[in-house]
This record gives sequence, structure tokens and C-alpha cells, in this order.
Amino acid sequence: MDLTPRTSGDAASPAKKKRKWAPIAFIVVALIAGGVVVTQFLTTAIDYYCNVDEVGSREGCTDDRRVRVQGIVEQYSVKSVDGSTEFSMTFNAKKISVKYLGDPGGVFQECIPVVAHGRVVNGVLESDRIEVKHSNQYVEKNETRLDEANNEAAACSVSEG
Repeated sequence: MDLTPRTSGDAASPAKKKRKWAPIAFIVVALIAGGVVVTQFLTTAIDYYCNVDEVGSREGCTDDRRVRVQGIVEQYSVKSVDGSTEFSMTFNAKKISVKYLGDPGGVFQECIPVVAHGRVVNGVLESDRIEVKHSNQYVEKNETRLDEANNEAAACSVSEG
């Protein structure tokens, strides 16, 4: 058994301790950075769902964020202007102008309920997506919203026709 003291040139053990902390510190920093990225993504990816009458008055339905706005396409309001489609949506006697870049196509028409995705800029909803038909799952979860929208759509086509 060798009981002689070690010399100062033998520094293998302190270096090993430093190397053990480096991977742990890297993992902690990576987890924190990943958490920040995921949190930022999730908070900016949320589109608040609003009816036309809630835009500007309900929390989350303000000009500073993306929204999904549900309403009825007002009769005689659909116009094609310079490659975009402009129209008005109404709900509960409130109106908002919508500008959609392109042609919504499909079954889009006047006097039907639609959901427009976008941002409100100077009182106009600048939309980049229009939804016309709702899935059965949506109908099951939001039956009262659809009933209100269908009643307003029926009134639109009767009153203006």
C-alpha cells in the first residue's frame, strides 16, 4: 500500500469534476431556452374567437392581436377590388368591414355565417383565412352560436330580398 502524498502535478481529479458540471449546465440552459420558445409560440398562436359585436369590446377581441370573427356576410356588400375581396359582416346589429386578399371561393356567398381570421387594422378586419362550413364537431360544441348565426342569416335574406 502506497501512502506517499500526491504531487501538485497530478490534477486529474479536479478536471473530472468540472467536466461533470458542463453537460448538466448545458442541459439546463437548453431546457430553459426551449421553454421560452414554446411559451412564446403558444401565446402568439392563439386566435381569440369573437362575434362581430364583441370586436373592440371583449377582452382578447382587440386590435393588438389575431382574432377569428364570426358573423353573417351582409347582402350586397361583397366586392372584388384589386385582387382582394371586400365585404361586411354583421352580428347582433353590429357591423365590421372585412378585406380578404384573394377570392374566398367555395361556398362563400352573401347572407351566410362565416368565420374570418386576421387582425383588425383601423376598424377593418384584414383577413387571411375564411371559413364557411363548420364540422359536425363544431356544431355539437357550439350549437347556440350556430343557431344565432343561422337566425341572423335567415333575417338577412328575407329582409333584403
